Amino acid sequence: MNVVAKRAIVALRGWVGPNWRDFRKERQPLVLCLALAIGLGAGVAAIIFRELIGLAQWFWLGSRSEQTLTAAAGMPWWVIVAGPVAGGLVVGLLLKRISVRRAGGVADVIEARAFTGRKLGMADGLWSALVSAISVGSGASAGREGPIVHLGATLGGVIARRAALPEWCRRTLLSAGVASAVAASFNAPFAGVLFAHEVVLGHYALRSFVPIMIASTAGSVLSRLWFGPDASFSVPAYAVASYWEFPAFVLLGLVSALVAILFQFALFIADFAARRVEMPLWTRPVAGGVLVGAIGVFFPHILGVGYEVTNLALSGQLPLALALSLIVLKTVATAISLAARFGGGVFAPAMVVGALTGSAFGLIASSLFPDMASSGGLYAMLGMGAVAGAVFGAPISTAMIVFELTGGYALAIALLLTVAVAQGVIQALHGHSWFQWQLRLRGLDVREGPHKPLGASVRVMDFMEPLAADGEPLAYDPDRGGAALKPTDTLDAALRALDTGGYERLPVVDPADGTRVIAWVSLVAALRHFNQALVQTSVEEHR
Repeated sequence: MNVVAKRAIVALRGWVGPNWRDFRKERQPLVLCLALAIGLGAGVAAIIFRELIGLAQWFWLGSRSEQTLTAAAGMPWWVIVAGPVAGGLVVGLLLKRISVRRAGGVADVIEARAFTGRKLGMADGLWSALVSAISVGSGASAGREGPIVHLGATLGGVIARRAALPEWCRRTLLSAGVASAVAASFNAPFAGVLFAHEVVLGHYALRSFVPIMIASTAGSVLSRLWFGPDASFSVPAYAVASYWEFPAFVLLGLVSALVAILFQFALFIADFAARRVEMPLWTRPVAGGVLVGAIGVFFPHILGVGYEVTNLALSGQLPLALALSLIVLKTVATAISLAARFGGGVFAPAMVVGALTGSAFGLIASSLFPDMASSGGLYAMLGMGAVAGAVFGAPISTAMIVFELTGGYALAIALLLTVAVAQGVIQALHGHSWFQWQLRLRGLDVREGPHKPLGASVRVMDFMEPLAADGEPLAYDPDRGGAALKPTDTLDAALRALDTGGYERLPVVDPADGTRVIAWVSLVAALRHFNQALVQTSVEEHR
């Protein structure tokens, strides 16, 4: 071997060696393998979940197809009512028996990611999926994405904890489960990756992209092997009739934002009203089933996920009066279903309402400008993305979901414009997505950055300075000793106590014996721990 070759090898080792050592030190090879396992597991879970929905629907309508409207069309009125009522009874009895008071959803996953100490229990995830499958299969107006996202994240979180991985790995694998679940549920691998980053993970770090993409690919492959490769909706080859239509797309974005705001307020008001009604927990889904079934007798379009109605809107087969009526009725039915503690998500109902909004808008536009406006089906697709994106607070991944569900990539410019306008109006008028609103009601505002979750999740025990083992025990007099902390107090509480009293340090007392000092907490140590955690978060988001 000549000298030049030896020098080249040495240079290559000097260049590749440190990167490979860092790659192994961060345990990324293990993370990639676990991401594949999580992707396959979440994909299988998504398939089983969809089949459970079909099974519950078969007991009610004699059909496992998502064509709920067609299946319900030939049924007597009492069968339409009996499905949601019977499903509500089963759901109510399950809620009474198990620990969860409602099915888990995307907000719970975001909370678990932000507060890394809060775990998603596997038992709760499985029970939640079962409750949601029965709910949607029996006709409750809800989507399937929330429960399956929760279950996928639960699987990822459990595996990451058992592997004893660093925090960034746990968050990445939790998001990998989400990506696989979304990809398998919607047959949308790109949307799964973007949704996991945009909604759950909250950043686009490169080292998280690879495992999340692997998991999303695995979930999508399993879904296509089981359900087939076709898109969920069959949409004609639409095209924008004229560039003069772009002002209409802007106006549709504005209308979609207003519809999204009203949709969210309807969910909130119904939930608030239901909480003020005193009745046993198990009867709430039954009462909700009666109301949903009564609406379904006259408008079976509102039952279940609603994909068949969405397909009709995308194909331009709904008259204007029916589309306008269904916008209101689907919103009301969804609000009743979720307030009554049926399980399920809000994304599919938001897509249905959005498609109906766009369809109605397109029909009105074509009647006013017959020579310029495109078909109502094109506007239905734009409205579907705009309303769902505004409700979700996820414009990029929602646009990609619409692309992958419909195959309408030729309308990219029009869709992006409409979604962007709707998202901008939401930020200006409302300021929250549905998930952010749910979390804010729990006392967590993820828009304020990572310092809020850190202050609430870090405990005094994480940075306190224990007393020397051979030192003399110290006593604390609550009446004369001033402020004191406990090991389980939060970092926020510690900083507030130190700042309020102007203390340099405070004693930490034994939780079982409030007069015995076991450690000290100094202002310097608290601030150092807080700053280090913020630095680690910043590094995680940029690697």
